[in-house]
This record gives sequence, C-alpha cells and structure tokens, in this order.
Amino acid sequence: MRVARMNAPLVALLALASCQTPDSPADDAPPPPGSDFTGPAFEFEEVLPGIYHARGTGNLSVGSHGAVIVNDDDVLLVESHISPAAAWAVVDEIEALTDKPVRYVVNTHYHFDHAHGNQIYPPDVHVIGHEVTREMLENGGSMGRSFQTFVGGLPDQVAALEEQVAAAEDEEERAALETQLAFMRNYLASQEAVVPVGPNTTLSERMTLFRGDREIRLLFFGRGHTGGDVVVHLPTERVLITGDLLLPGLPYMGDGYLDEWDDTLEHLKSLDFDWVLPGHGNPFQDRERITYQQEYMRDLQAQAVALHAEGLSYEEAAVRIDMSEHSDNYPQIAGAGVPPVTVQRIFELLDGGS
Repeated sequence: MRVARMNAPLVALLALASCQTPDSPADDAPPPPGSDFTGPAFEFEEVLPGIYHARGTGNLSVGSHGAVIVNDDDVLLVESHISPAAAWAVVDEIEALTDKPVRYVVNTHYHFDHAHGNQIYPPDVHVIGHEVTREMLENGGSMGRSFQTFVGGLPDQVAALEEQVAAAEDEEERAALETQLAFMRNYLASQEAVVPVGPNTTLSERMTLFRGDREIRLLFFGRGHTGGDVVVHLPTERVLITGDLLLPGLPYMGDGYLDEWDDTLEHLKSLDFDWVLPGHGNPFQDRERITYQQEYMRDLQAQAVALHAEGLSYEEAAVRIDMSEHSDNYPQIAGAGVPPVTVQRIFELLDGGS
C-alpha cells in the first residue's frame, strides 16, 4: 500500500507543510484485521478522465461508496469507508489505476461507513473534514445509535450463523451457510479493529486544494445529513461529490436535521455540475433529484411536527406518516410508514435536542 508524505502547502486557506521523508511505514505493514477476502473489494467507474466512483463488489464489506481523484502528482480519496480493512483495500486496489501516491483523504461526514478507515493513514497524509466530523469521531459519536443500529448486532448474527451451520444437514445448504459465515466473521474482525480517528485537517466553511491544473473545492453549506456535511466540487470538470447529503434514493435520516437539510440542499443548486457522485447509489446527472429530496423532506417534517403536536410517540407517528405522494420519485415507497429512527430524530430536535 502506498501512502505519500507531504512536502507542499496544503491549500490557500492553510499554511501547512511538511518535509519529504522516506516511504510510510504502512508500506511494510500487514493488511488490517478483516482483510480475508478474495477478488477485488472495489470497482472503479471512470466518470471523467482521472475521476472515479468507487463502489464495493460484495467481496468485502466496505460501507459507503467513495471517489478517487487522480491529480498530476498525487491522489485524493473521498471517504475512508467502514473499516481499516476497507480503507486499506481501496488504497491497494487503485494501484491498477495509477502509480501516484495518496496524499489527501476527505471525510464527507462522520458516519462509521464513511470514516472508520481513517486510522490507516499516517499523520502526514491529510485527512480532511468538517470540524463537527472531527469532534464526533474523536468523542465517540460515530459509535452511537446509528452505528449500533447497523453494526451492533454483528456478534449475535455470527453466533446465529454458527448454530445454523452446525444444524445444517443438507451439504449444499451447509456450504452456502459456511460461505456466509466466513464473510460475517471477516466483517466482525474488521469492526473489532476500528479505532475512530478524526480528520487531522479541518474546515468550518470552505477549503480549496490546487493540485496541478485541478481545483478541488470542499464546501460546507449547513447542517443536513449530519452536523458537518462537506461536498467536494470540481468546478472545471463539473463534478459534485455529495456523500450522503444528496443521493439518487432516500438517505438515512437518523442523525439528520430535516428542518435545515432543505435549505442546505438549496445551496447545491448554485453550483455548476453535470455529474453527482453520491455516497450510496450510482453516479447521476439529474439535477431535479435535489428538488425531489427537498419536497420529500418538507412533507415528512410537516407530518412529523403535526403528529408530535398530537402527543404521539415516535413509534406511533412513524406508522402513520404517509409519503406515498413521493413514490414516483422514490419507487421504494410502498404505502404508509417511515423508519422509526427518522421520526425519533425529528422528535428529539422538536424536544430541544441537538
């Protein structure tokens, strides 16, 4: 794995430099726990020359989608994914794309599936994120409710699969279960190796990197999916990398600020872009998806506020909220009901939470 050391100024907003040193010790280190898989962990779709959307193949649990930006002399990655193993894999596998070293990594936000690979990078690789992202990763926020919802049950899932394997009498069924068990054991090992590490370079509103002829803007427009969502904008190439702030489908809203998310998305409309590279889902060009998501969130917020005023619990409200009106834009909607955690979050904020 190649991880470069910095010897040039970071950005116009930072007077930060370090001297060139030999190759990182990470070059000789073994892969992190949870790296037991075969085949590629990632596929790379070249959306424009030197700009790739990175997606998991299913051979390794990698969490979020990311991006690879190959500059004149170096590489910038967007997201470090769900574990040290996933972060290691993407750095290793981009060797098929370029021999240029990784010098920058951007966390679009603090969620575990986007930022729990940060620990593999030595201090002189610039891991960049919003101040809130650093705070949440450093104070344990990335291991909170959302992490527990998606990852907390892994040990029980592994134990249940082990029992199923032991009880399976059909040889074909047993083989399939053993394959699934091996994957889940590897996933669990990768999660047990996580030590959340925040960005070592932060921004409050904006930052610009100039890498050769390429301008890379990091922009914070306000709270939305989390308290510190950063988008990456390549103005010349007209590419916008959005993390989970804007997706082709419905985003997870369990840590969101729905009453502000709408306004934050409005700022995206002022940017010049043809392509969106999202944190989940495939790249897309339909700018109307911004409006679709805004309309959905306004409706959801209004319905939740009304049910909160009636004194319903968030569980009761989640069953009654009906977003069917938006099913043309979001085909996954099938009748009434939304994820309870979404309404729980809205009610928390209505009750004075942060």
